[in-house]
Amino acid sequence: MELVVKKFEELTTEELYELLKIRVEVFVVEQNCPYQDMDEVDFDCLHLVAHQNEALIGYCRIIPPQFNQKRSSVNPSGPIPAIGRVLVLAEHRGYGVARQMMLEAIKYCRKKYGKKTIIISAQTYLLNFYESLGFIVEGERYLEDGIEHVTMVLPVIKKVKVKKESSGMVSSILSFLLLILALLFIVGLVYLMV
Repeated sequence: MELVVKKFEELTTEELYELLKIRVEVFVVEQNCPYQDMDEVDFDCLHLVAHQNEALIGYCRIIPPQFNQKRSSVNPSGPIPAIGRVLVLAEHRGYGVARQMMLEAIKYCRKKYGKKTIIISAQTYLLNFYESLGFIVEGERYLEDGIEHVTMVLPVIKKVKVKKESSGMVSSILSFLLLILALLFIVGLVYLMV
């Protein structure tokens, strides 16, 4: 599988046609949800496409912070990136394609936008999947186009440095024990030689 991230203007007409086709196939036809999939946001997004043997099998879009309207209480002060329209064609599900796509999208967001919270609007039947990637639920469930969703965020986890405490007493005891062992070893060698 090959994963590629492209700006809207970098997509060929064939790629654009294919990704819009599979978005309608999954979000409108498969989910029986008539809604306006194409929106003005696509122009400003980055489009992550997954190909297998040159066939488009998965897709998601990354909404840059400056174009994302969603906010999070985890990072309420500033704009944050979002990931959306995550899909894998039915015949390719269950093989880890969505996980690889999401990991790549997260990695891309972290590299391009720095250490910022990432926000998604997840269909609730996928809660376990997104939680396994580190996302946490933020807020109440809601209906979007007749399908239950929930806002989820992937916070930036700060690394905590653990101080190594060197106790003078412990070091002294260990040194003393090593000295005793060394002396016992020498005494043992002398005993064997005699």
